[in-house]
Amino acid sequence: MTREEIFEQLNEVFRDVFDDESIEVSDETTADDIEDWDSLEHINLIAAVEQQFGVRFNMGQIVTLKNVGEMVDLIESMI
Repeated sequence: MTREEIFEQLNEVFRDVFDDESIEVSDETTADDIEDWDSLEHINLIAAVEQQFGVRFNMGQIVTLKNVGEMVDLIESMI
């Protein structure tokens, strides 16, 4: 799966979790860029990403993510 394909799928996950069809994530996207991205929605987002890509993140991986680009890097390394 290419990085572009991962981003396409992540856009769908983000749009679904945050119920906002206008979301377009990039490498630099952070929680500060998405209005409803709080700690509870972060849990929902991680669960949805894991389900979408068939991966399991551990807590150490989750807490070190600084932006969506790092999430994509992590997904790439796991699939």
